[in-house]
Amino acid sequence: MDAILLRLQKEQKEGNSGVLCIVTQTSGSTPRKAGAKMLVLANGSNIGSIGGGAIEYKVVKHALDVLQNRHPHMMSFLLEEDLAMQCGGDMTVYFEPFGQMPALYIFGAGHIGKALSNMARPFGFVIHLIDPRDGIFDDLKDDVFVFHKGHYVETIPELKLDSSSFVVIATPEHVSDEAVLEKLIKLPLKYLGMLGSKLKVAGVRERLMTDNQVTMEDIDKVHMPIGLPMKCETPEEIALSILAQLIDKKNNPD
Repeated sequence: MDAILLRLQKEQKEGNSGVLCIVTQTSGSTPRKAGAKMLVLANGSNIGSIGGGAIEYKVVKHALDVLQNRHPHMMSFLLEEDLAMQCGGDMTVYFEPFGQMPALYIFGAGHIGKALSNMARPFGFVIHLIDPRDGIFDDLKDDVFVFHKGHYVETIPELKLDSSSFVVIATPEHVSDEAVLEKLIKLPLKYLGMLGSKLKVAGVRERLMTDNQVTMEDIDKVHMPIGLPMKCETPEEIALSILAQLIDKKNNPD
């Protein structure tokens, strides 16, 4: 794959935003030809080149404007007339903004966590998996995943949780599910859900209200039992119900 596209994938995975600039057409004498690519990041730095000099300065400046309005489009540049470049040809550049994809943090990389990870890949999430078990990530080789090997609760301070974050709690034990929930329930997350039966959820609700100064409003924000209400049996079916709820939340502004 083209090195610029690989770098674009890396920037997206790390949650960064910017604009992909591609020379789509040229005529006359130009510093680069059709197919040349450059990434412009939100901090104004660029990776790759579409020609240097005045044209590159102009494209970087315009890319930062595109990043603000989020509208992909093409723009033509007359090098001599517009930019006083002696080569004298003209170039058309396509600007494609890429944004910060919402992060999906999955606590627990068991059967349901892995099924959800694989299903969620095409739907615009940067997927983080948190699990302390040795070898648990070995069958998830795709570089779109971010792995955090460590204790569920102890890993939380290392994560970049904010109001755009989606969190799914699906650890292998009730006690660790509840411990993670206690740490996260007060945070202003976009989505927080916990796997569990109705009986388990009822017990968790009662303990949170009794032991932790948690309000009913806090508890009601948590999706538990997680997922859309449907008859599910297999890990894949459960993951599908969760993913449907995640997509619904992502596509509906608060």
